[in-house]
Amino acid sequence: MGAFTRNAKRNRLSGEGVYKLRMITALFLPFLITTMLIELTPGPNMAWLALTSATQGKRSGFAAVAGIATGLAILSLASAMGLAALAARAPFAFSLLRYAGVAYLLWLAWQTWVGEKEAATSEIDAKAMAAWFRHGLLLNLLNPKAAVFFVTVLPAYIATNAPIVPQTMLLSACYVAIATIVHLVIVALAAQAHGWMTVGNRQNQVRRIFAVLLAMVAIWFLVSTR
Repeated sequence: MGAFTRNAKRNRLSGEGVYKLRMITALFLPFLITTMLIELTPGPNMAWLALTSATQGKRSGFAAVAGIATGLAILSLASAMGLAALAARAPFAFSLLRYAGVAYLLWLAWQTWVGEKEAATSEIDAKAMAAWFRHGLLLNLLNPKAAVFFVTVLPAYIATNAPIVPQTMLLSACYVAIATIVHLVIVALAAQAHGWMTVGNRQNQVRRIFAVLLAMVAIWFLVSTR
C-alpha cells in the first residue's frame, strides 16, 4: 500500500512537471515573435542608432549597440528584483526618466553641432568608442519604455504555476539577444553610407545635419514616451 501511494505521488508530481513545461514552452515562442515585432518597429532609439552608424561609422555603431545591450541587461536584472515595476508605477519616476532621456539627446545634438574634427589617434579613437558605449547605455537606461516592457509585456509570457525568477531571466536574456541582433543589422546597413558622408567637405555638413536630426529624434522620443 505504501509503495502504491509513493508511486502515485511520484506520477502526480511528474505529471505536474510535464504540465508546467508545456505551459512554459507554449508561451516561449509567442514571446520570441512579440519581441521580434517590437524590435523591428521603428522608434527613436533605432533612428539614433542608424544615424550614429551612418555618420560616425560601423565601429561607433557597434560600441553603441554594446552599450544598449548592457542597459537592457541592467533593466532585466532590475525587473527580476522588482525595481523596474516600482519605477514604472511611479509617475514621477517615469517622467523623470523621460525628460532626462530627452535632455541627454539634446545635449548630444548640441555637442555634435559645436564639435570639432576628431584627431585620428588610437588613444582618441578608444575614448570615442567608450563614449559611444556610454551614450548607448545611458540612452537605454533613460528610456522609460524599455523599463515598461519588462513590467507590462514580459510578465504576460510567464507561467504563474512555475518558478518566476528563472523564467524572467530566460525571457530577458532572449529579449536582449534578439534586440542586439536587430541593432547589429541596423548598424551594418546604415554604416554603408558612412564612406560617402565623410568624403571631402561633406563631413562638416553631415555633422550639422546629424545634430539637427538628433534634436528631432529627441522630440520624437518625448512624444512617443507620453
